[in-house]
This record gives sequence, structure tokens and C-alpha cells, in this order.
Amino acid sequence: MRLLKKITYVCCALTLGLLALTSCEGAELYDVNAPDWISDKIQEIEDSKTQPDEEELEGMLEDVYTFGNTDYTSGFWSAFSKYYVVPDGEKWNAVINLHINPADNTYYKNFALVITNDVDREGAGYAEYGVIRFDATNDSLAYNSQWGDHLFFKYSTSTLLLDPVDNIDANVQRLGGKITITVDRTSASAFNVKIYNSEATKTYEQPYKEVNLNPDPGNTNIRCFLAPEGSYIDFQQTNIVPIEGLTSAEDKNPVSMQLQNVPDQVSIGTSLEEAMANVSAFVTFEEGVTKTVTASELHFSAIPDMDQVGVKTLVVIYNKTFKGENSEQPIVANATFEVVDKILSIQVTTSPSRTQYYYYTSAATQTLTNRTMAFDPTGMVVTATYADGSSRTIDNARLSFSAVPAKTGNQTVTITSEDGVTTTVGVTVSESAVSVVTNTASVVGATDNSTAFNEDSSDKFKVSVGETKSITFTNYSDQAANWNNFLVFLHKENVTDEYAFVRADNWGTGNGYDACVHDGTQGDWATWLAGMNGAKVIIYVTNCGNSTADVQAVMEGTTGTTSTQYYLGINTIVPDDLYFRLSVEKAHLVFNE
Repeated sequence: MRLLKKITYVCCALTLGLLALTSCEGAELYDVNAPDWISDKIQEIEDSKTQPDEEELEGMLEDVYTFGNTDYTSGFWSAFSKYYVVPDGEKWNAVINLHINPADNTYYKNFALVITNDVDREGAGYAEYGVIRFDATNDSLAYNSQWGDHLFFKYSTSTLLLDPVDNIDANVQRLGGKITITVDRTSASAFNVKIYNSEATKTYEQPYKEVNLNPDPGNTNIRCFLAPEGSYIDFQQTNIVPIEGLTSAEDKNPVSMQLQNVPDQVSIGTSLEEAMANVSAFVTFEEGVTKTVTASELHFSAIPDMDQVGVKTLVVIYNKTFKGENSEQPIVANATFEVVDKILSIQVTTSPSRTQYYYYTSAATQTLTNRTMAFDPTGMVVTATYADGSSRTIDNARLSFSAVPAKTGNQTVTITSEDGVTTTVGVTVSESAVSVVTNTASVVGATDNSTAFNEDSSDKFKVSVGETKSITFTNYSDQAANWNNFLVFLHKENVTDEYAFVRADNWGTGNGYDACVHDGTQGDWATWLAGMNGAKVIIYVTNCGNSTADVQAVMEGTTGTTSTQYYLGINTIVPDDLYFRLSVEKAHLVFNE
């Protein structure tokens, strides 16, 4: 509104000035050389139109490179920027260009800023402050846009709150384009992060200094890097030289490439183009710049040709610069694969290591009519017989398996090869026996519900193969958010080796979480949350024996309504090393009442 008033004022002044000019002797109102001051005034107004969140960045250096697959296929934690080390007392500024898939409005497919200690990713002693993704929502999904043991959601704000339906919101497109990132450590009593473009500003304003997570207490540095998901990033500028060095904006010729996803075997009669459709190449250019290119950008040939069975040499040529121009000298890489006769039959020649599965039915799952379990092929050997009479082992990764009905008795699993040939193997399913565990302490979490995420926890409880452990407690919450309730962590005996953690409100995360099926009967969130302060809760954790685990919850609210939640098939479980523990966020749990 102030800008509109300013423009109106200037326009009025211009009008009066023009009227005055018409009465002046020799004035040339329509001479293009006459009203230079008008152009100057308009330019002055335009120059004043700065973005409200934009700031003057000093000491910016050119650092131009791209990461993330340009066909938008990069999954989370599969592509990364360089490392940018931010010393205590300094500020890191970066400018990037974010490309969001125009055909995919999944709200979380943008990018994340990862803040860690001064150790290489997943190296010895590596620790994370946390992860801040650019998107933000105004509901229970909000926690999903930020996580970590040392970053707290309550300190985050955003000017663009998404409202996804089935994870979709077209407004995610507004997060793309030129983005400025600031990680500010200049204050002795605060830690601030700001991510913004012309459409959205997300801030993290922590009112105290961040702790030092480095193994050497004398090293107070932190590191930052970026990770896209379903998107890719053109990095542009930084005021801090990254560990890997700066990359100039000049075009660069390719130097080398590494082939990825080359198939081991191809059935005879398959065209080379079809056989290599999923191949990609990790290309290194001059100055150490890298990016992943897809099969559509590569040239393939097979020596000898594909018409006969046998081992082939795959020759791959790439002839583009970093900017996509024809390169001065193409680069070549090669690999081997085998053309094989069509498969006539397959059979299981070594049975799976685990053929006894378990499930448990609580009030949370008693209404499921077609409940299934995942087949575990660990240890299984499948041998194929080909048209020429030869036989060989097929990698289990090239096979698909039918689901196992969660019903007591012998069940049959169908195994299918890539070209549709099938065989079967049997497993046995039993109902798990439940036993009760109790916690040593009577309370977990501060009774004023001030405990931050995962800052206090129960004992750890071992769950052996086939067992279901149950634990009962009263849940108290500050009721400020759906996630401010109990948490269930699945982990190895070493509690830091986590499989996943899940919440009361139908959300979780971790290596094993994406595979699970989950749902709840909470209904209206506000009504449900009102009943969770004082709710009586029973948690059931089952070791299913097939390298998965189930978590079920029955929550009797104070409003007279009982709700349920289940997470079935959390995978990556080592069956002989499954434990669980309970924790809280802005809540506390009372046991043994």
C-alpha cells in the first residue's frame, strides 16, 4: 500500500510538472529528449522496489555446478552439494537455483539444508544438528519438513504454508527458482537460518547458541550441505570456499564417467536401447564438477552385437560439455553384460533362511481383512534353466515375490522372473504370543511437558523373533501439536542404530519406515488431541521374523473415545537384534499406575 501511494504521488507530481511545462516558453513537451527527469524518477521508483526479505550479500564468490538428476529422479539422500564449513562467529551465504519437477506437486520434493558437525557425511564421529527442508505446512505434516535432535520445530516460521491433500499441493512450485540461504553464527546467544526466494521465506531462529557436536571440543566449526529430492539444483554463489574448492562458471569438458545400473544379464531378442534404458553415468568435468546423466544423453554400442548369446562389451560414449554443448573430445566408458537365452523355468535350489513368520492382532488391526506380510528372500537361491539347456543362479534382486497373507498356516509365495517365468516357495505363518514389559522408572519426560524431542526415554526392551511385547502407560501432552505425545523407537541393542521411529499421529521416519503400511482412526485431529492429555495407551511391538516389525497402539482418550494406530512391515530389521524404547516430545508418560 505504501508503494502504491508513492507511485500515485509521483504520478500526480509528474502531471503537474507537465502542465507547468506547457506554459513555459520554448518547452518541448513531446520531444523525447525533453523529459529526462521523468525517466530518472521512474527508475528511482523501480530501484526502490526491493524484495522485503532480500538483503545485500557481501563477499560472494562464483561456485557454479549442478547436482541431482536433471530428470528429477533423485531420491532423498542420493545427491549432495559440496561441504561448506562455517566457523563460529561467521555467516554462510549461498545462492542457488532450484528446479522443481513441473509434473510432480508432491509437497516435500524440493530440497533440504543439512547442518552437521565438522566430519564427512556418515564418517566416524559424524553427527547432525538436523535437517531443514524448504517447504512448510500448517498441519501434522509440518514436523516432516524439519528434523534432528538439535533443531526444534517451534523455532521455525514460514510465509508460505502448504496444505497438501494426499501429499499434493500445487503451491510447491512456488518454492523453485533463485533461492538465498543464510546460516548465521555471528551471535553469541542465537543461531539463525534463513531460506528465501521471491515467493517464500522460511526462518529458524533459535534463541541460544548451538552446542558443539565435534569429537574435538576445540573444533567449533559446523558444516552445511544441500540435498535435493525429486528436484535438482544449480549452485551459483557462496561467500565461503567449500572443502572441494570453487567451480567457475566457464563451460567445462567431460573428463571421465562411471556407468551405473548396467544389467548383468539381458534376454536374447531384447534391443540394446531397451536393455540399457535404466543405465546412467556419473560424469566428472574439468575443475572436478560432476553430474549424473541419463541414458537418453548417452550413446551405446555392444561388441559383438546382440544377436547371439554370450558376454558382450558395452561401449558408452558421452560428448557433451557441462552446459550441454558438443565437447572438444568425447569420453568413453565400458562394462560387460551377458546376453542369455530365454528362461524356460526357475526353481528354488536353496530355501530361504527364514520361513517362519509371525503376526499379532490387536484392536488396531482386528478390522483388516486382507492384511499381508512381506516375503523375506534372505539366503534363498533361485536357479534358472535356459533354452540352450544351461542353468545359472538368478540374483534375488531380479525377482519379484507375492505378498504373504497374515493368516495362520502354510502359505505359498509366488516367485517371478523378469520375463514372467514363475515358481513357488512355502512359508509358515503363526500368531505371535504377547507378553507384558514394564519400565523401571515411573515417569519419562518432565511432568510440565517441557521435554524436547527424544531428550528422555524409557528402558530398552528386546523383542525376539516371534514375540510381541506390550507396554501400558498414561500419556500426557501439552496439546500444542499432534506430535507432542509418545514416540516409539525401533533400534538395535545399540540404541543409536535406529531402524525407525513412529508417532501417535500416523507419521514416522527412518531407514525402515518407507516400506511400512500405516493408518489410524484418530478422526478429527483437534478432538483426538484433546483426549490425549491423560490417555491410557497400550503399545504392541512384534518381531515378525521376516526382517520386519509391526507397531500397534490403542489409545483410550479422556473424551471417551478410543483410537488406534498401526505401522505394519517396518523393514531393514535384523531379526536377532530388535529392541524398542519409548520417548516423548512436549509430553510425559506415567508407568506402573
